[in-house]
Amino acid sequence: MSIISLIIKREFFAKVRNKSFIVMTFLSPLLFVAIAIFVGYLSAAETTVKRVAVHDETGLFVKDFLAQNSEDGAYKYLDFSQIDNQYLKDSVNNGYEGLLIIPATTDVTALEHKIEFISNASPSISFIENTQAVIARKITQLNFEKAHLDTLAIQKAQANVTITIAKTSGEQGVKGLNEAKIAIGGAFGYLIMMFIIIYGNMVMRSVIEEKTNRIIEIIISSVKPFQLMIGKIIGTSLAGILQFSIWVIIGLSLLFLASAFLGVDVGTSAHLSSGLLTHTQTEFAGTAQLFIKEIWNLPIAGILISFIVYFIGGYFLYSSFYAAIGAAVDNQTDSQQFLLPIIMPLILSVYIGFFSVVNDPDSTIAVAFSIFPLTSPIVMLMRIPFGVPWWQIAISLTLLFATFLAVVWFAAKIYRVGILMYGKKPSWKELYKWLKY
Repeated sequence: MSIISLIIKREFFAKVRNKSFIVMTFLSPLLFVAIAIFVGYLSAAETTVKRVAVHDETGLFVKDFLAQNSEDGAYKYLDFSQIDNQYLKDSVNNGYEGLLIIPATTDVTALEHKIEFISNASPSISFIENTQAVIARKITQLNFEKAHLDTLAIQKAQANVTITIAKTSGEQGVKGLNEAKIAIGGAFGYLIMMFIIIYGNMVMRSVIEEKTNRIIEIIISSVKPFQLMIGKIIGTSLAGILQFSIWVIIGLSLLFLASAFLGVDVGTSAHLSSGLLTHTQTEFAGTAQLFIKEIWNLPIAGILISFIVYFIGGYFLYSSFYAAIGAAVDNQTDSQQFLLPIIMPLILSVYIGFFSVVNDPDSTIAVAFSIFPLTSPIVMLMRIPFGVPWWQIAISLTLLFATFLAVVWFAAKIYRVGILMYGKKPSWKELYKWLKY
């Protein structure tokens, strides 16, 4: 056991003392914040206003489109109804984005399928939908008038329903909480996938480097191949956990700062601090306060503990594959043929999470893949914020670590033979033969 501990220490300190590791550990959170601010700035930045020419031969719709100029800042509609139609077609993209042609007709209903938008560039879906909505509203209004219906009475009769979310305890709820749970679970699941790929590749590169430098021949003279493989996996995983722990501390510190800035008490009896709030605060700020309050009411400690446990299980499982591949090849180029079967379950996990867990966290597909060992580290983490029965987590973890032990046993056989094989590109058939040695 002392030999394995020495290997773990060697791998751990080799990673954490690396300058790139130190820089990225403290720089990555700042980079994420900077990217978020930059994206927000770009979203809020003034976009180029696209000019749209409207040739309305009926004269019924152009005023409605001109009224859109004050509502939609991305497009500006221009009344070119008095200009020759053919001339406008020839001038498309010469000063305006496109040409909307509404032909003359005696039956307004017939316009439903006769209106054209001419442009050499593909218009956005939102623009087409908005244009169709404006025309549809106008035609509907004209149909009401034709049928001698009171359009004003119809408008007053239309209902605008807003559902208020509340809990059985009487506390006010907040909309979008499920989306926040999805974001939290998805972020942790994505982090696990990235950690597995990044640190798994570190294990593989370390094995390949020691193998090509022939250092491995000296090491295994006093260390068993199995001990070396386990030591590399555990040492690298500890470095990853340390890095993530620092990120969590920085992230929670930023969340505390945001809570303090918005005047939210994050204790168990969280309430709005009246000393920091004023009656002139916007509705958005109030919603943000409730939102952060609900986030703090989530089982954050349980989510973090689950992340660490599933990270360890998932990382150990996949790192065994990476270590076996590193021992089987002489360079990273030869490893590509073996990496795809390893990465595919990780990619599948993300797709299952975002397309199944999002719609129904307790669906059969979501439950099955959260228990299946190769996908459970990601899918289960995406389900946990919604609440998962303890027995499902127990079964999932049992299968995950049992599969890890089985994979380690098989990977150790490949590792034992592969670390001393040089100059030959192995095939899947040869790897199967090594399992029998």
